[in-house]
Amino acid sequence: MQKIVLCIGSYDQSGCSGLIADIKTLMAYRFYAVTIITAITSQNTQRVEGMYPVPLEMIGQQFDTIIEDFEISAVKIGLMPYPKAIELVATLLKGFGLSNIVLDPVMASSTGFTFLKEDAIQALKENLIPLADVLTPNLSEAAILSGIQITDTNSMKDAAAKIAELGCKNVIIKGGHFEQRAIDCLYDGSKFNFFDAPKLATNKSRGTGDTFATIIAVHLAKKQDLYTAIDNAKKFIARAMSHQFKIGNGPEGPLNYHVPI
Repeated sequence: MQKIVLCIGSYDQSGCSGLIADIKTLMAYRFYAVTIITAITSQNTQRVEGMYPVPLEMIGQQFDTIIEDFEISAVKIGLMPYPKAIELVATLLKGFGLSNIVLDPVMASSTGFTFLKEDAIQALKENLIPLADVLTPNLSEAAILSGIQITDTNSMKDAAAKIAELGCKNVIIKGGHFEQRAIDCLYDGSKFNFFDAPKLATNKSRGTGDTFATIIAVHLAKKQDLYTAIDNAKKFIARAMSHQFKIGNGPEGPLNYHVPI
């Protein structure tokens, strides 16, 4: 049977991030994507111009029509723009008994646009993070969630352990923004594991967070372990960043999803 991943998040019309990046990733892995749009953004490779949150009623309608017709193997959640939407999605995830939930706690764009206010971050902590099988914050998001400034692998471990207290089963802090190496830290509630890779000299990195979380969801759907999932995600993203093509005029461009998995 065809595996289906439900992707919940924002529409980025430039195709660099959000649900379009999720769909591209799932197509590369031969999975089927269904989506729920929580926000419509206006952006390109240079900047985010604005964000329009989708009303609660429409989020609920999208959820109902998807769940009644598709068997969901995993869920990937990206941008959740306001507290009531976060609360609604959490209620629906529990009500429909969905599992294999991967939450990428998107708070700001790589170009500096802030998506989440403090009340939305608090709603994430209270409602969605406790439901996550895997949480995938980057360094800045992990610092906000933990209250710990991350400068090295030791502070990375401290932040991961602090975030795990919010109730998620596994925390993966992505260290792609370290200066020398791309070091990710997995904390499963009892032990830490690090995944180290060279830092690539490329600016084709838009959508890496979405892609990483979506690949983790693919492996959960296939009932594979997180070590395999993280290793495969890092290798795919490295290939997608290395095989560059010229899209847009901004400082960061999209990944190349035509590389082999």
